[in-house]
Amino acid sequence: MKVTILTQFPDMFGPVTTSILGRAAEKGLLELDIVNIRDYTLDKHRKTDDTPFGGGAGMVMTPQPAFDALRSLEAQGKRILYMSPRGPILDQRLAEDLATEEEFFILCGHYEGVDERILKAWNMEEVSIGDYILTGGELAAMVLVDCVSRLVPGVLGSGDSLSEESIYSGLLEYPQYTKPRSYEGMDVPEVLFNGNHKLIHLWQYEESLRLTAKRRPDLFARYVQLDPDLTKDEKKILEKVMRETQSVE
Repeated sequence: MKVTILTQFPDMFGPVTTSILGRAAEKGLLELDIVNIRDYTLDKHRKTDDTPFGGGAGMVMTPQPAFDALRSLEAQGKRILYMSPRGPILDQRLAEDLATEEEFFILCGHYEGVDERILKAWNMEEVSIGDYILTGGELAAMVLVDCVSRLVPGVLGSGDSLSEESIYSGLLEYPQYTKPRSYEGMDVPEVLFNGNHKLIHLWQYEESLRLTAKRRPDLFARYVQLDPDLTKDEKKILEKVMRETQSVE
């Protein structure tokens, strides 16, 4: 998968070239092309923004550098995202959809955003990572790239990590433990040592349900409404957690 990121601040993207994503790039599984929009401006001072018509604080990205950059990169007809609080929130479904693309582009705005004509002419999808404001789209783009790239086959090195996270789709992850077995009076749950994989699975499922019901009741309600395909034992656990949740309310 190739992701091309257009930004005024390419030096911000050092983190996405390290660790797991860096190794994926070395293996040829992921290609990240960080493009400096300033390289395409015709302004002698390398300006890529100007004051907004109608007044207001801040600066707005001008059309020319963005248009010329996208044309040079042959982005016509390809999927282009613009990181913006106006867009739908990035979720797992969108991440999975993007992970099927062989190539897509991300435009990072800064300050007060970009000229609306850039978005319309290039049919850009606006995507948000949350209901808050950042100084620019670079950090949001990094979040999106990390979220999507890890879904590309081979990026995580093993399918086990991804499959474990997707077992309880729509639920928060259950608690994790490692050595030592006991630390400062706190013990790891005994069920994780009995070797009974069915019991371990059911414990993990119940813990995921409890955490989701407590911390993200919206996700829990959505999960229940989906009427998940469960085993008899899983259904009993879900019904128990639902009763407990209703009694607390």
